[in-house]
Amino acid sequence: MNANKSKKSHNCNFLFVLTRLLRPFSVLYGRILAVRNWLYDKEIYSVFAPVQRTISVGNITVGGTGKTPLIEFLASKLLTGPTSLAQSDTIWPMATLSRGYGRRTSGFRIATPSDTAETLGDEPLQLYQKFGQRLVVAVAERRVLGLQELARLHPDVQLVLLDDAFQHRAVQPGLNILLTDYNRPFYRDHPFPEGRLREGRHGARRADLIIVTKCPDGLSGADQQKIRAAIEPYKAPDAPVFFAGLRYGEPRNGMGQVLTTAANRAVVLVSGLANADPLDAYVRQVWNLRAHHRFNDHHEYTRTEIDQLLGSLPDDAVLMTTEKDWVKLRPLLPADAGERAFYLPIAVQLLGEEADFWARIEQAAFLKNS
Repeated sequence: MNANKSKKSHNCNFLFVLTRLLRPFSVLYGRILAVRNWLYDKEIYSVFAPVQRTISVGNITVGGTGKTPLIEFLASKLLTGPTSLAQSDTIWPMATLSRGYGRRTSGFRIATPSDTAETLGDEPLQLYQKFGQRLVVAVAERRVLGLQELARLHPDVQLVLLDDAFQHRAVQPGLNILLTDYNRPFYRDHPFPEGRLREGRHGARRADLIIVTKCPDGLSGADQQKIRAAIEPYKAPDAPVFFAGLRYGEPRNGMGQVLTTAANRAVVLVSGLANADPLDAYVRQVWNLRAHHRFNDHHEYTRTEIDQLLGSLPDDAVLMTTEKDWVKLRPLLPADAGERAFYLPIAVQLLGEEADFWARIEQAAFLKNS
């Protein structure tokens, strides 16, 4: 027991010293990014104004904050209508544009039925498979080029959701949404390499609104106010702060069969996420979690890995994964494994103030960028 405490204390001391040694580099990195942002703010670097209405969803933290689930949340609401937007039942033609992280292609590309995660990226492919022809899904490393090509090939598209574009200063969006993880808020972090921030905390001032994601369902009003107070020094004065949690759906396999939520059902979890702890906690709470195989974010699975996972799967257990991982896992699954492999849908759920949220989108994106 004492040996374990001593080892833990030694590790903490080592991390503390390492963090202190990295701080000068973190300060330098933050200042370089601050100069870059100043050059854009003063329009010394050119900024592109899209012809389409645009909503940018991003973060200032390395790792997942729930950008793709929020893109899905926005798309689902705006595609199904009506919302409060412009007090109209009109459903505008829409598109999503992202870099297409992890794909092996380059340049501008619009999703087609023949695309895979290798040609499009896992998250854009997930969006395409979920929304189909209702949504134009495009990828491009250079967002300016992507928006120009969308305008040329799809002049009917009136709204573009920009995925992970908060640091992409070359484009001026109609609405800038900043996400921060409840479990790793940006106001407690530092720029790389000391911390996980892509830029200094005051970069949050560019946000038109801020959403604290992955909040527990029972987050009290008092706790929300404490978080708002911690964010206040870094945000624009008129930028509201909203709170959102995650809602998990019913796990389904490739044949559409639903996995029961019996607590004694054995599950082996596979994930390639930046932070899989909330997923782990949920699955452990609902099912009998036997094992959790964690891979790096956007991991490219191989058939050998899938064969090993299935080969070690207990007879009474099923394989469960995320939607993002499913688009890469499913093509590698043998035909006889179809009934034992499930994906777990996930969706964003605002913790109150939904009417105000949509009103802010209308005001900032649909009026400012019209």
